[in-house]
Amino acid sequence: MSSRSIQRKAEGRTWILETILILLAVLFIIPIYYLVVTTFKSPDEATLHPMALPFHFTISNYTEAWKAMNYPRVFMNTAIITVASVTGIILFSAMAAYSLARRTHVVNRAIFYFFLAGMMVPFQMGLVSLFKLVNSLGIMNTLLAVICVNIGGGCIVAIFLFKSFISSSVPIELEEAAYIDGCSEQRTFWLIAFPLLMPVTATVAIITTLNVWNDFLNPLLFLQSRENNVILLEVYRNIGQFSVDWTSLFPMLLLGVAPLMTFYLIMQRYVIKGVAAGALKG
Repeated sequence: MSSRSIQRKAEGRTWILETILILLAVLFIIPIYYLVVTTFKSPDEATLHPMALPFHFTISNYTEAWKAMNYPRVFMNTAIITVASVTGIILFSAMAAYSLARRTHVVNRAIFYFFLAGMMVPFQMGLVSLFKLVNSLGIMNTLLAVICVNIGGGCIVAIFLFKSFISSSVPIELEEAAYIDGCSEQRTFWLIAFPLLMPVTATVAIITTLNVWNDFLNPLLFLQSRENNVILLEVYRNIGQFSVDWTSLFPMLLLGVAPLMTFYLIMQRYVIKGVAAGALKG
């Protein structure tokens, strides 16, 4: 078989693969297209022509959704919970992972395995006990309750990522040099080790932000008053029991996901970089 025929077969396979991928991309884009175009239609137009472009372009659905959700208030509540939770998870997990990575005592290994075991236990199994604990602390129906629960649940995976990165990518010689110069353990961590954790810190921040921003269960359990509602709870309140006005619901969904998508598009390049850096020895 000549090299030209082999090349033609390879090009044919590439063309078929590209065609399949394009078709799959179109298939996945259709729901997003339907979501976006419906937000600019009236209810009657959305029902009669669900996949067509809007005949009468309108942004009134967004203005009504903004008012119905009281968007500035729920956005601020969601942002406060997300920023506080992500900050707490990064700080506590980095400090715990540093200690577990640098101390090889059997107790430290047992503690690390205890955290790993927590990854295998479904979060929902402890909801009743967690609800009683939060209620006994007197922080029920406050943003602090959701923040504390998010930090407690999010530290498990974060500790695993931080410890793997520290063990593989943070040279201990830098810390030993700092100790020789008289630097304390706390200053060594904050001045030497923690700045080197930026790749995995960005990865943890992105993953945690996605989880916390999209969390529905914790706010539903621990926030009873509407003044403390987050975006997803307001979206849920506008879903009827027997019918749903999609032209009102879809703008709320886009208003809720727009800040998160913006954050992800800005930070997505750090995800692969952080995970790959933690997987390499160096």
